Amino acid sequence: MIELKTAAELDAIRQAGRVVAAALAATREHAAVGTSLRELDDLARTVIGEAGAEPLFLGYRPNWAPTPFPGVVCASVNDAVVHGIPGPGRLADGDLVSIDCGARVDGWCADAAITFTVGTARPGDLDLIRTTQQALDDGIAAARPGGRLGDISHAIGLVGRSAGYGMPASLGGHGIGREMHEAPFVPNEGRAGRGTPLRPGMVLALEPMLLAGGDAVADADDGWTVRTADGGRAAHVEHTVAITGNGPVVLTRP
Repeated sequence: MIELKTAAELDAIRQAGRVVAAALAATREHAAVGTSLRELDDLARTVIGEAGAEPLFLGYRPNWAPTPFPGVVCASVNDAVVHGIPGPGRLADGDLVSIDCGARVDGWCADAAITFTVGTARPGDLDLIRTTQQALDDGIAAARPGGRLGDISHAIGLVGRSAGYGMPASLGGHGIGREMHEAPFVPNEGRAGRGTPLRPGMVLALEPMLLAGGDAVADADDGWTVRTADGGRAAHVEHTVAITGNGPVVLTRP
């Protein structure tokens, strides 16, 4: 069942979104060659706590996970696509870093992700980031009442495939609101004009994940991290987006 949110509920999600945006901005500013992923996690924990919010990811355990997630953020580096555990490992020159963060405020959730480089960036990584961001922007633009869920998926997939990147079919966006993961699942590829009708009050976390190599991914031994099967690099960006009568509204901007 897809729950349509009221204007007041969208405002509440926006408050959570501002906390998420602040945590992501802080981690990006702090990240540098030699910074540990655990430092970034601790920083996000501080930002979320000082805002009076609750971290969404810490302790989260879906039915497929062997253990509860141990971090406040997911920190995925280089060939890690999503769900990377923020451990003691330190960032090296040229690393490609994706940080995914979620927060709950007064019972309402928001979720967003960014990808960036530290040190000397590889040109291919910058192209990958730019294309992934464009895919997100186009997906957001398609999130309009009267459309279909497939319009969003098609817009995202068209950008990624046109640029020659891999896109894992098993990973995509989701509804969000009272819980982090709600209906519907939002594939990153699809056919325009198909799928669930888009209605004002729907809130979706849109999250393109583009791979520099093929589509295949594999689960790491930690039971959480998803890596590219061929060792290629990956980028992941995300916003929580409300569908309104005036078009899409991003709820996870600063």
